[in-house]
Amino acid sequence: MSNGAATRIRRSREKILAAAEIVFLRHGFLGTNMDVVAHKANVSKQTVYAHFKSKEALFIEVVEAMTGGAAQDIGEDVEDVLDDRPVHDFLIEVAIDQLTVVLTPRLMQLRRMVIGEVGRFPALGRSLYVNGPMRSINRLTRACAHYTKNGQLDAPDPAAAATQFNWIVMGAPTNAAMLLGDDGIPGPEQLRSHAQEAVRIFLRAYGTRP
Repeated sequence: MSNGAATRIRRSREKILAAAEIVFLRHGFLGTNMDVVAHKANVSKQTVYAHFKSKEALFIEVVEAMTGGAAQDIGEDVEDVLDDRPVHDFLIEVAIDQLTVVLTPRLMQLRRMVIGEVGRFPALGRSLYVNGPMRSINRLTRACAHYTKNGQLDAPDPAAAATQFNWIVMGAPTNAAMLLGDDGIPGPEQLRSHAQEAVRIFLRAYGTRP
C-alpha cells in the first residue's frame, strides 16, 4: 500500500470516529444509526462498514479512543519526573489537571453513556475504569511512594493513599456533574479551591511537615 493510500485510509477512519463520537454522545448506542454516522462523516455507509464491522465495534472504539485521549491529556501515559519539589505543589498540579480534563460536558456525557450500556457492553465499564481512575491512581501511587521515601509523606501503603487522594479530589465534583449536568461542573475558581482543600485534607492525614 502506498503512503498516499495509507494516509487516505487513516483520515477516513479518523473522520468516522469523530462523527461517531458526536452521534453516539447525542443519541446513545440504541438511538444511533450508521446512516447518520456516514452522513456526518461525509462518507458512504459502505466505507463506515469497511473500517468498522458493526455498530458495536464502532461504539467500543469511540469509547476507548475518548478515554485514552483523556488519559493522554492529563499526562497519565507518561511517568512523572519526581524530584524534591514540595509534595504540596505536585499534588495541586495533579488535582487541577485531573479536574480540568475530566470535568467537561463531553467526558461526563461519555461516562453517563457507558454506565447506561454496561449491561450490554460490560468490557466498556472496565475500559473506562482502567483508562480513567486506575491510571490516575497508578500515577499517584508512584508519587506517594517517592514522597514517602524522601520524607515528605508518611504513606506505608502508597496505593491506599493514592486511592484516597484520587477520590477526595474527584468524588464530589464528578458526582455533581453526573447528576446535575453541565450546571454541576465547577468553574475555574471553584475547581482550584476544591483542589487546594483536597490537598490540605490529604496532607493532614499523610504529610510529615507542618
